[in-house]
Amino acid sequence: MRIPKIYLETSVLNFVFADDSPDKKADTIKLFKMIETGRFVPYTSEYAKNEIDSSPDAEKRIKMNDLIAEHNIEKLRKTGEIQHLADEYVKEGVIPEKYRTDALHIATAAFYELDMIISWNFEHIVKRKTIVRTGEINLRNGYKKVEIYSPSEVIEDV
Repeated sequence: MRIPKIYLETSVLNFVFADDSPDKKADTIKLFKMIETGRFVPYTSEYAKNEIDSSPDAEKRIKMNDLIAEHNIEKLRKTGEIQHLADEYVKEGVIPEKYRTDALHIATAAFYELDMIISWNFEHIVKRKTIVRTGEINLRNGYKKVEIYSPSEVIEDV
């Protein structure tokens, strides 16, 4: 059986340390346990790394960067094709320009042919309109649809 390749959007990396949201934190930690046992192959991107590095909370920056290193999470590189696909999402009103990085996360997963995006961002990413419209745009541009879930939707007992 093929192991699913998942894209970890920045919010997932953040919620490992979210003491103010115990349910989401617990589900995120379960997701990382599944990664540790080989149930998923994790990826993130240079876009997520830029978001982490721009955080004003130095302690959280260090913890998230350590999390990436500890779990051998590959950081996918930026490309012009990703930029173009993200532009399509914004141009068609799927993701607001102000939140263009969210479009870049989705476009990265599509470009690198990952199976899923895992995110706690219910405003712009884990949202029916986003899932449907980005899937249509991806197909039109020669990419596959990417499944989008919250950690709660993919975790199992480990």
